[in-house]
Amino acid sequence: MKIVHIVADYGAGDLAFSEMISALARHLPAGWDWHATSVDSFDTIATGFIVAQLGLQIESLRAPQTIIYANCAPRKDRSIARKNNEGEGLLYGILKNGVPIVVVNSGYSLSFVRDSFQELWSVHVEKGGSQFRSRDIFPPVVGQVAQGKLDFINEKLDPEKVIPSIPKGVVGYVDSFGNLKTTYRDGDAILKDLKAGQKVKVSINGVVRVATVASGSFNIDEGDLAFSPGSSGHEKRYWEIFQRGGSAWATYAKPRIGTAIALEVE
Repeated sequence: MKIVHIVADYGAGDLAFSEMISALARHLPAGWDWHATSVDSFDTIATGFIVAQLGLQIESLRAPQTIIYANCAPRKDRSIARKNNEGEGLLYGILKNGVPIVVVNSGYSLSFVRDSFQELWSVHVEKGGSQFRSRDIFPPVVGQVAQGKLDFINEKLDPEKVIPSIPKGVVGYVDSFGNLKTTYRDGDAILKDLKAGQKVKVSINGVVRVATVASGSFNIDEGDLAFSPGSSGHEKRYWEIFQRGGSAWATYAKPRIGTAIALEVE
């Protein structure tokens, strides 16, 4: 199988996704499939989290040929009025595992893979001309990547100079179960001495609750909160806050992605 993972801030089943996929299909060679993952409007943190989780999968967990294509462009790199709907720049890169990515460099969209590039390039495409660039401008680039053609590459870039680092200690993603995937990660100083069964005071969104350090979702009683390494992050897992039989997201008053998380070990 050959697959393009599309990540964008359009609602699931939204017309925008349908139009983008229709344009993309025009440029993809035969034999390619696609899958769309939606994030909230302008949410570049969740975009970056997903780009990394899908792009850095080990070989046994991804299609033999995989492309990551992401566009969440809040156009916040400049506060002044934009001429001709110009937006943030599109970048092309190859990750160290060989997976190519085509991603708009907005906010934190590339932060979670900043240290995982084999190479990174700016792309020669129009920055303006459409408020719907993922439909009108970007699909030919993805099609060229699928064909192994790189006529569009422009200038080689240093990821550390053009991509911000991962925001520390915030909500990075919320899954459909209401689990809060954080940007605290294995190896972080605040986590290294935590032991299973230990209590941690977790403050999010003005709500303070006590969570138990756990090794799995069934190591705690029904209704209790747990804080443990999650299923995301690959070799250095991101920690999650989950509530057995409930929704940690609801318990913490439905925090937005990027909301700060304060930890206090009891």
